[in-house]
Amino acid sequence: MPSFERFRIRPGRRPRLSRRDPGYHGRFREAAARQRVEGNIARLRKWQNLLWAEHRRALLVVLQGLDTSGKDGTVTHVMSGLNPLGVQVVPFKAPMAEELDHDFLWRIHHLCPRRGEIRIFNRSHYEDVLVPRVERLVPKEVWRDRYRRIADFEDLLTVSGTVVLKFFLHISRDEQRRRLQARLTNPEKRWKFRLEDLKAREKWDEYMEAYEEALERCSTTSAPWYVVPADHKWFRNLVVSEIIADRLEALAPRFPEPPPGLDRVQIP
Repeated sequence: MPSFERFRIRPGRRPRLSRRDPGYHGRFREAAARQRVEGNIARLRKWQNLLWAEHRRALLVVLQGLDTSGKDGTVTHVMSGLNPLGVQVVPFKAPMAEELDHDFLWRIHHLCPRRGEIRIFNRSHYEDVLVPRVERLVPKEVWRDRYRRIADFEDLLTVSGTVVLKFFLHISRDEQRRRLQARLTNPEKRWKFRLEDLKAREKWDEYMEAYEEALERCSTTSAPWYVVPADHKWFRNLVVSEIIADRLEALAPRFPEPPPGLDRVQIP
């Protein structure tokens, strides 16, 4: 069984996104990949149940990527079999006035998973080293300092029992164009189209450079980044589902020991 650890960014390594093929799918074929995703979803269901019952650790999944890279689709397909009582998706938009009155991690920390939970961040604290940098919303010394703050924050989460897995969904410019065109022409998808997406697309190279530095500076042994080829949605779902399922399985959560004396209890 091939390992998808090849997509993991080693600490301190520049990922060089222009050299990574967003259309890569190895030797997999779509039908076989979809079947394997179903198996991964079953594994996720099993280990989520144990994680919830054990109530000692938590899982934070971070999804980042350019517009149309498939963050919503990944959530829909990969997390479809999980118990909603123990999983929550948190989308991040532009910060509100109250959030801007605090440090940039203030709005993030209280939304991290509690023990036993899985939380999926659709965008995340990494927006604060991407948009402000490319759009020049804050001085360079401000956003550069945030890499260290983010690494320290994620280290705090991990030593407190939260597993952190981060996925950059890597699509090509041509594939983004096709997906944006589909949104524009399909009446059922047109509501998702935003003119702001075109403005960001004009700064493609700047965003790629910003992502590269974020991945380099903030991929650590305990909170790794994975660059997932995302031109093929079915392969994207396979990679993300398998990495998460493997990590939960490696945790090996267990049912807690029952209180003593239950063997003598009789239900009247």
